[in-house]
Amino acid sequence: MTKNITIRPAQSADAAHIALLGRITFTETFGHYFRDRQDLMDYYDRTFNVDKIEGSMEKPNNRYWIAHVDRLPVGYAKLKLHSKSDFIDADSVCQLQKIYVLKDFLSLKIGFGLQEQLLNTALELGMDWIWLSVLKQNERAIRFYKKNGFGNMGSHDFKIGKEHFNFMAMGKALH
Repeated sequence: MTKNITIRPAQSADAAHIALLGRITFTETFGHYFRDRQDLMDYYDRTFNVDKIEGSMEKPNNRYWIAHVDRLPVGYAKLKLHSKSDFIDADSVCQLQKIYVLKDFLSLKIGFGLQEQLLNTALELGMDWIWLSVLKQNERAIRFYKKNGFGNMGSHDFKIGKEHFNFMAMGKALH
């Protein structure tokens, strides 16, 4: 059976779906790293609540996309324009902040489609560089980004509750 896959710019009416997708996909990818479930719940309340997503969508430097398969929301992406990085010496820099797709739909290459929308927008808006952070243990994502032209630019740490995470910064020139 052929799947009907659509990717479109997200609107404020999509905020609840994006918040829920964020919680589920974050749990699928990172949930097992948390020893204290309350740290995870607190992070969700801060990061993936509907009001926060709506507020983020209203900011002029943020762009969101949502992906559907047979009308079901299965993934989303976020681009942050004018997002400097310690690893890039350029003026026109943006950040690929999120590409999350539900695990059951990864084989449909929706992440690639979301990334393509995001990169095309960055190019159309005159961005010279794009960067992202990826958990060093997330080998699947690192392979995905390397395959799509991103290179390792350094590393940085991030803390959520009691957990410390080591991230790889990756980037690529857009021109």
